[in-house]
Amino acid sequence: MKCVLIAEDEASIRDFVVINLHRSGYEVIEAANGEEAIQKFDENSEEIDVAILDIMMPVIDGLEVCKYIRSKSKRVGIIMLTARTQEMDKVTGLMVGADDYVTKPFSPSELMARIDAVYRRVSLTFDSPAEAKPENIIALNEFVLDLRSHTLTKNGEPIELTQVEFQIMEYFFSNPNVALDRSDILKFVWGDQYYGDEKVVDVNIHRLRNKIEDVPSQPKRLTTVWGMGYKWMA
Repeated sequence: MKCVLIAEDEASIRDFVVINLHRSGYEVIEAANGEEAIQKFDENSEEIDVAILDIMMPVIDGLEVCKYIRSKSKRVGIIMLTARTQEMDKVTGLMVGADDYVTKPFSPSELMARIDAVYRRVSLTFDSPAEAKPENIIALNEFVLDLRSHTLTKNGEPIELTQVEFQIMEYFFSNPNVALDRSDILKFVWGDQYYGDEKVVDVNIHRLRNKIEDVPSQPKRLTTVWGMGYKWMA
């Protein structure tokens, strides 16, 4: 069963989200503040596929909840709910492990499109063991990407990636030495129906560089193509 944790202190917004999730076939777990969200996550971590977290929640805010969930699981998809004035919070949310954000006010179709896109990534065999067959392996220099087990290693050492980060790496590894436009990366990872802006790509690239580059501020593999996007140098 598809399961979503919704953590939102405004009851009217939470009820609105819950109704639309039920209509789309999701099981829902509700929390009215950050502390309750963490408690509900701990109690149901094996069942929860996606967490929707309002940033401005009492007791513990959504960013702290996001960090907590991501420290416990790289599988769970995380979507932040933000206000239009919370520009820095959007970036911070992505940096601490969120997969996407939705800006209030939002339409049911926009929200469900984002949730469905994140759930599709989660439903992949992200954490399941799989046989490492040659056709599932892409090796580029010191990096090896396994498309079945959804793992990345550097010089034999594993690098932990979220679902979004893995799909970005898959796109780069499938197109080495090719300049990829931000919009193409968005379409590959988030889908054709994505409503957000290209900032989500830039933040995830920054996050990836911190994980894979020896000197993140001087990237040698994941390079910038100014005015266009990014390139994986093989």
